Amino acid sequence: MDKHRIFTTSVASVYPHYITKAEKKGRTKEDVDTIIQWLTGYDQKALQQIIDNRTDFETFFGEAPQLNPNVSKITGVICGYRVEEMEDGLMKKIRYLDKLVDELAKGKAMEKILRK
Repeated sequence: MDKHRIFTTSVASVYPHYITKAEKKGRTKEDVDTIIQWLTGYDQKALQQIIDNRTDFETFFGEAPQLNPNVSKITGVICGYRVEEMEDGLMKKIRYLDKLVDELAKGKAMEKILRK
């Protein structure tokens, strides 16, 4: 079976869309970075290297220092699918990120987005 094309898409090609989505709703690039770092365990320097190197999503999540232990608290529908019911592990992680950026753009408080 072929890989979904998002798996081989670079994080750098999607990242500006996350920022634009957040900024349209009065949030910041720093908010997006905070969410990504919370989810993956990357620090700011490592995240910038991923963007600069055009790392794909498969590598990005495969080499993530540590997926946040609270990811199981991320629930709901994104792109027509319930995140908690997704079976493909990599797709689920990508959709977690999409869901967090969506919540940010919808004005949800950062502490709720980060499941504190």
